[in-house]
Amino acid sequence: MARSHTYTTTVRWTGNRGEGTANYRAYGRTHDITAGAKPPILGSADPLFRGDADRWNPEDTLMGAISACHMLWFLHLASEAGWIVESYEDSAEGVMEMTIDGAGQFVEATLHPHVKISAGDPALSGDLHHRAHEMCFIARSLNFPVRCEGSVTAV
Repeated sequence: MARSHTYTTTVRWTGNRGEGTANYRAYGRTHDITAGAKPPILGSADPLFRGDADRWNPEDTLMGAISACHMLWFLHLASEAGWIVESYEDSAEGVMEMTIDGAGQFVEATLHPHVKISAGDPALSGDLHHRAHEMCFIARSLNFPVRCEGSVTAV
């Protein structure tokens, strides 16, 4: 039987500079993203779209969500496989294509996780990443491919 989970966030625009959205340059793109009592994520648009480079943008948070979901499933599966993971670091990269009207969409993402293990068969790395991808809630919800180019080092 399927179970469902509901996730609720609040996004609050903080970029009113006194003129509201009187014109395209009049307003800031800053906003706060909250979920329950967790600390807020300070957001903005990408600097290419008049945003604040010191804040998270939706594109960054999407890539972070993909990478974190994959990592959490990988760690779960690695533990079940008898691996002892000592460290995991990923440099995720996404490609967004823009259309002439200013819209756009992500067309691909690639994860580059590097895993250090002190126990387990490094030859299982590809299978564990493949299974993690198949289980990842975020990757399963996307309409573009997510690839994984992982490496493993025994320490």
